Amino acid sequence: MKKLKIFYKYLFLLTFIVSSCIEETPNYYEFEGYTFENLDENGGTWKTILVSAPTQIIIPRPEATNSAVYQNEVNEVKLQMSGLTPSETAAVKYWTNNPILRWNEIALELAAKYNLIPGPNADGTYTLPNPANPVGPPSFPFAHPPYTSRMLAYLSVAQFDALVVAWHYKYEFNRPAPYQIDNTIQPAYSQSQLPSYPSDGASIATVSKEILTVMFPLEAIYLENKYQEHLASLVHAGINVPSDITAGNIIGTEVVKLAKQRASTDGMAKAQTPKSVSDSITNAAFERFGWKWENMETPKRPVGLTPLFGQVRMWNVPTVEEVRPGPPPAPGSMEFEKDAAEIRKFASHMTVSQRRIANWWEDGLGSYTPPGHWNKFAKEAIVKAKLNPLRSARVFAYMNTAIMDAGVACWDTKYYYHYPRPIETIAGFKTILGTPNFPAYTSGHSTFSAAGAEVLAHFFPSDAAQFRARAEEAAVSRLYGGIHYRFDAEVGITQGKNVAAYAVSRAKNDGAE
Repeated sequence: MKKLKIFYKYLFLLTFIVSSCIEETPNYYEFEGYTFENLDENGGTWKTILVSAPTQIIIPRPEATNSAVYQNEVNEVKLQMSGLTPSETAAVKYWTNNPILRWNEIALELAAKYNLIPGPNADGTYTLPNPANPVGPPSFPFAHPPYTSRMLAYLSVAQFDALVVAWHYKYEFNRPAPYQIDNTIQPAYSQSQLPSYPSDGASIATVSKEILTVMFPLEAIYLENKYQEHLASLVHAGINVPSDITAGNIIGTEVVKLAKQRASTDGMAKAQTPKSVSDSITNAAFERFGWKWENMETPKRPVGLTPLFGQVRMWNVPTVEEVRPGPPPAPGSMEFEKDAAEIRKFASHMTVSQRRIANWWEDGLGSYTPPGHWNKFAKEAIVKAKLNPLRSARVFAYMNTAIMDAGVACWDTKYYYHYPRPIETIAGFKTILGTPNFPAYTSGHSTFSAAGAEVLAHFFPSDAAQFRARAEEAAVSRLYGGIHYRFDAEVGITQGKNVAAYAVSRAKNDGAE
């Protein structure tokens, strides 16, 4: 009996240690509005990504601050600020003066909520999520890593372009914030010399709500409520009058049109292929190399995850072939056997530290996926550096386009080489993580993470070593989990770095540096 009690005590402790190493998906970062390190007065001259030039979008000239119309708006701000409810006061604190970060959190929250792979039907068949019928079943979308990377890229690019346009007009019209006109207004955030017309917050709110509603159509009501709360907080914080907000909305609406236009033709609609196309991809790889990946699920899923995501339009890389690596070692070769022996050793002699790393980076169902981790790291770095919304959006735009491009490159490689997973090539091998529903080479965690790390290293050079160490840890975590070989991870790291170089080169030439 005593031995049994000791056993259960040990089992409970082990379970606690392992479970505590699985990262919870955070949806709220505790920080308050801060004084911006720089206002980037020339931000309206930076090169945009979707918008050809800021003057492509026209907003009306604002009323003069001494006009009766404007003075009435100021009085309305004062009236609303004098009677805030507790929930309105909490909303002002929540949104802060850098709401880019809050909308990014909302995006990650929804990615985690919808990262649920559709299960089999009663007859063993599978039904795909359908954007034309988002209610399903199954509900749309399945926010897997490729989907999430694309969602974050469009969100971040739209936010960045909208803010470049907003900055252009801020410094063209130079209308001060209401608290600079009327010193009885005490703003909720640090006072700033940033012109208030058009409202950068309103531009952010509009593009964020619209892009996320397209990506998560079942969340339209939730997103509309967050949008209205955000717009109201701009007045309640004393930083905008209503006409500032209207002008910001105009900018956001026009940028969203451009984002939707690009998204409608980028190839994502064809990424999840019918079985006939999937089979032809498999057969081509087998004829080329003599091996092929096979789905090991029961019942067997007829098509892997997004076989043609590798053909989706990239943001910074001209063609995917430019970043496609050479072939992996053939199963049974000396190099293969060396790496196979390594993961067999990990599986049979797993340390607590290795298990912790595997679990922390698992990013499986119900998580915000590997791209989510890098958005979390970016957010923390942005707050630490006290970046303004425009420069924050720039970080997210280049990082998330690099991460999506890395995903496209990785998926192209996966289905071009169609390399089998360890559970297929190593007899009796078992993993501690679920084996993904797509080929092994290269590792998605490695490519996503290396791309994210390199872009963040460029923007935050004092933390470069930390970002790169995290990418290496993400890569090796998949060896510990038993779902990748070392060559999957190492080549994936190189591939991610190669992809990121295009984004960094673009950032160096956008006028912000």
